[in-house]
Amino acid sequence: MVTLAEVAQHAGVSASTVSYVLSGKRSISTTTRQRVEQSIRELGYHPNAGARALASSRSNIIALMIPLRTDMYVPVMMEIAIAVATTARTHGYDVLLLTGEEGPDAVRRVTGSGLADAMILMDVELDDERLPLLRDSQQPSVLIGLPAETAGLTCVDLDFKATGALCVEHLATLGHRDIAVIGEAPAVYERHTGFAERTLDGLRLRSQELGIRLLHRPCEGGYDAMAVTLARILDERPGTTGFVVQNESAVEPLLALLRQQGRAVPEDVSVLAICPDQVATQASVRLTSVSIPAQEMGRHAVEQLVAKLDGRGSDEVVLIAPELTVRASTGPASS
Repeated sequence: MVTLAEVAQHAGVSASTVSYVLSGKRSISTTTRQRVEQSIRELGYHPNAGARALASSRSNIIALMIPLRTDMYVPVMMEIAIAVATTARTHGYDVLLLTGEEGPDAVRRVTGSGLADAMILMDVELDDERLPLLRDSQQPSVLIGLPAETAGLTCVDLDFKATGALCVEHLATLGHRDIAVIGEAPAVYERHTGFAERTLDGLRLRSQELGIRLLHRPCEGGYDAMAVTLARILDERPGTTGFVVQNESAVEPLLALLRQQGRAVPEDVSVLAICPDQVATQASVRLTSVSIPAQEMGRHAVEQLVAKLDGRGSDEVVLIAPELTVRASTGPASS
């Protein structure tokens, strides 16, 4: 392994000069800096992470808190995590993944140990217990998600309230007056998870404005749970002609059950999903959908965080506008 002393000898400078070039703590002439950087490249030198952290009080690590719960769709969470990791790497940061359901304890562990320079939090609840600690901490942080109160926080998310409204508008334009929403698992709403609550707010508000009858039913996902949920919906609202699905694991069971009941999609009923494009395009009926911009959310979060670390950022809320793609699963309401 190449040492700092070998870089110094190769560049014809002192070891302290190499250290100053790496840390940026002192002004070094352009010619000397370029000579040192060329030697680093030619020799393939990589500073020791532990020593660099001690010298600069920086670890060049971002902590990503992503509780992997059984009631969440993990592929979306991991797609965001990959976007965070790849974007962080382009800025010279590595990512420490914290997947436990530790809540405030995880925030305390990161802020108290110096494990990371900054934090990104996912699976944000409306009244998230982690937020008071973030507001009191001097450590930069960004939320992928939107709590009820955003003062003093930086947040990035899909505009889920606008997403819900957009779904209602699309189905209403096609003449659907009775719409059922198949939501996430009940525990997601019991935790008051931000994205699910905000989607429901948008659905309900726009339905009220347009005179649409809306019924929301949480669902665990899977065939058996979907069968019970669909039976309940059709018993309570037999005239339902439009479905909005915000639960990836319920998509294919719903389509299968509708086929078994002789309800053709989209001739008899329309189905619109809030899901990744891959889920929508690979379903047995290509689904009209509002996509989850996972990569864009992850990239925006890192860019906001790096700006804060560089002293350029400020607390703000970035909401990504929803985009609806019409495919084969929605059509005019049957008369």
